[in-house]
This record gives sequence, structure tokens and C-alpha cells, in this order.
Amino acid sequence: MKHVLKNGRTVYGWFATFVLVGLLLPTLSTGAVRIKDLAVVEGVRDNQLVGYGIVVGLNGTGDGSQAVFTSQGLANMLDRLGMQVDPQSLKVKNVAGVMVTAKLPPFMKPGQRIDVLLSSLGDAKSLQGGTLVATPLKGLDGEVYAIAQGPLVIGGTAPNPHLTAARVPDGATVERGVPVALQDRERLTLSLKTADFTTVRRMVAVIDQALGGGFAKARDGATVDISLPEAFRDRVVALVAELENLEVEPDLSAKVILDERTGTVVMGGDVKIGRIALSHGNLNLRVGGTQPSAPGSLLNIEDGTSLGEVVKALNAIGVAPRDMIAIFQSIKASGALRAELEII
Repeated sequence: MKHVLKNGRTVYGWFATFVLVGLLLPTLSTGAVRIKDLAVVEGVRDNQLVGYGIVVGLNGTGDGSQAVFTSQGLANMLDRLGMQVDPQSLKVKNVAGVMVTAKLPPFMKPGQRIDVLLSSLGDAKSLQGGTLVATPLKGLDGEVYAIAQGPLVIGGTAPNPHLTAARVPDGATVERGVPVALQDRERLTLSLKTADFTTVRRMVAVIDQALGGGFAKARDGATVDISLPEAFRDRVVALVAELENLEVEPDLSAKVILDERTGTVVMGGDVKIGRIALSHGNLNLRVGGTQPSAPGSLLNIEDGTSLGEVVKALNAIGVAPRDMIAIFQSIKASGALRAELEII
């Protein structure tokens, strides 16, 4: 598709300033997707763990004297090891207090290991080279589910990495798992990751066809209840495995996401623009219809074009990302953009 400027030049729509990451599809269809990629079984989820820990072995980059909790935490740890010290007498430049967090996946068993993340709580300048000492990780119920310990890893290769956050790969040993009862159920519930009534309806139809009856029922736009067939009452895991590999064609809504910092446009589906005449600075944009001649560049685009083609045309004449976002906001406000607009 070509775009004709007022000066007579023909510009072919390739993007230069804005990076276009477009899911420019001929229809709103995305093709069949497995149910396991669209939904989760209710109750089968990660659980958040948290704990307060002490990092030792720092090269003078730890907390200063203002971090009273670090001195107190170190004194408490030494007390548990049989050494009584006055917290106020401790110098903690090689020690830092950290918040330790982790996700406990479902079905984890005692003895298995999970990653942990650490974030400095005091005024430590760097956690580089430190070691986390044994730290209990608790759930929101106050019970200990894992114990974390190990040398820290500072991620990133940037010239100025973030030195007050770190991780310990496989740094926590699970002490107890969170029970997930799948057996002895009469019903399973699938929760869509993104609510959509059309997708739910299609999912119900696919499940009923696979099970040979009316076993599935949509509770709302994000939930499907499935009555267990008699043949699967004692084989729920097998049923879940069968269900999650069924394929459903999700319905894709028209949406445009703009990132002003990186200059990225992401579009879902074939986003269309209605007829519009717009003037922005010395740029005059016309999509379909007619418009009187005006000073500046005239970007003339035929009726029924997609937003992706408009982006390419604007890039071809050097429209800046900030101006691009202002143009899209104006198009949306006029009602000509037939999609949801989100700016991040």
C-alpha cells in the first residue's frame, strides 16, 4: 500500500521511528490454543512465602549504624547459636538485613528446592559476594514452608547493575507443601486467565464434545464448572490432563498498547480506523472521505485501512513517538479507533 504526500512523493509504509510489534491478522481469530494455555484449575496455584534474613560476608558494603533491625537480627541469630552479644556494640558493615521472598508452586514436596529473591531493607550499598544464612520462609498463615540459605547471585550485565537485590537459585528447601485436593471431587473448575464470554462459550462446547455430554457449564465470563463423569471420579488427574490438551479458539479483542518510553506499538487483531480528518502540527491526516487542502504534509490513506498501515505511514514521514501517541489519543477520542487504547 502506498501513501501520497502533498509534495507529490510516494512513501511506502515501513516503520522507522516507532517499533511496530503488530499482531496484524486477517481476522480476530488467533487459531486453536490448548486449554492449559488459556485457563488454570481452580485451587492449583503458587503460594507466596516471605521471611527476614541476614546476608553476611559483604566487603564493607552492608548496612550502617542506622539500620537497627540488622544489628538486632544479627544479635538474635548469634543468641540462637549460643553467643550473647549487645546489639548496640555490633558493627554491621559486612552484614545486611534483607527481605526474602519465594513462590511455592503447587504439588511441591519436602526436600525439593525453589529459587528465592532478596531485597535490601537498610542502607547497604551492595549485596555482591554475600551469603544468606538460614532463613525460615513463612506463608500468610504464619507457618514455615521452606528454609532459605546460600550464596547470592547479582543478575544483569549492565554497566550499572542493581546491587541491592539478588537471588539464590534453588536457595530454599521445601519443608512442607500446600495440599491440593484433586481426588474425591464431584466437580472441577477452570478459571480463564483473561475473561471473555465468547472464549468461555467455545470452551464449554469443546469440553462437552470431548466428554460426550453436557458436563461443562459457564458460570460467568471467566469460569467453567465441569461435573466429573463417572468414569473419571477416581482418575481426576487423567481427566485434567485430557482437558488441558483440548484446543479452543480464543476470541481476541481489538486492543492497542503504546509504550512512550520505548516507542513500541502492540496491536491485537486487525484494528481498523473509521473515516477521519486530523490536523496535528504541520501534519494533516485523512483516512477516507475528502478534506480541503491545508498547509503542511498531507497524508492521504484510503478508507477501510488498518491502524498498522497508518503507523507505517506516520513512521515513513518521521513522526516522533510522542506525536504518534497524541495522534492515537485524538483518533480514539473521536470514536474512529475501533479498539481499546492503553498507554503504558
